[in-house]
This record gives sequence, C-alpha cells and structure tokens, in this order.
Amino acid sequence: MINRVVLVGRLTKNPELRFTPNGIASCRFQVAVNRTFQNQQGEREADFINCQA
Repeated sequence: MINRVVLVGRLTKNPELRFTPNGIASCRFQVAVNRTFQNQQGEREADFINCQA
C-alpha cells in the first residue's frame, strides 16, 4: 500500500540536488504550507515540511 500526499505551498529555499556514488539523483527541499484555520489572534500559521525525492 502506498500513501499519496499532495502539498500546496512555497519553497523556503533552493532545492539541493545530490548524486549517490551509484549515480542516483536525490533532491532535498522544504515546503511551507499554510494551515486552513486561524489561531486565536486571527493569524494563519504555516507548517514547514522537509521533503526528499
């Protein structure tokens, strides 16, 4: 079973592309995703999700 997640947000910095000794590419990046609700002060908070592809 595979879980699928779709995140809509903003990149917080440039993605880092690296290669393993076998030549396999790996990309690391961080996405800021706004929450759908507001806190008690009326501000929207964001979650910062670390991703690797």
